[in-house]
Amino acid sequence: MSELREIFAGETGLGGPALLELRPRWGSAEAITQLVDEQLRPAGYRLVGVFDDTSDYARSILGFRVTHSTAWGRFVYVDDVSTVPEARGHGYADQLVGWVKGEAARLDCEAVHLDSGVAASRAAAHRLYMRHHLAITSHHFSVEV
Repeated sequence: MSELREIFAGETGLGGPALLELRPRWGSAEAITQLVDEQLRPAGYRLVGVFDDTSDYARSILGFRVTHSTAWGRFVYVDDVSTVPEARGHGYADQLVGWVKGEAARLDCEAVHLDSGVAASRAAAHRLYMRHHLAITSHHFSVEV
């Protein structure tokens, strides 16, 4: 049995292992938890997770924020979707993407947006997004400075 719920400030560590799986650059679950609580949450970042009875930690997480732009109006931007390896294939990320679409509608947003890497290792994530009718609508450009 799984439970989908928001992970609030003070309990961000419950999502740390799943976040670190997607964002290993932060080095530890503690470091990414600190980043979320000290820098991202004050800017509107929210975190939801799916929990099951195999662990106290979230098995899958989705981090997002509501924002505005001239191009897209008011929208939800999904920063993170990640599932710990041993919990993949159970539909947890599927539940989270469905939930965030509903939350975007509830918050009177026009759309849900996210960026996803293009490596072959991202194929399963891309199938997930396509199942939920997210379209590839642009190229994302970046440069390190």
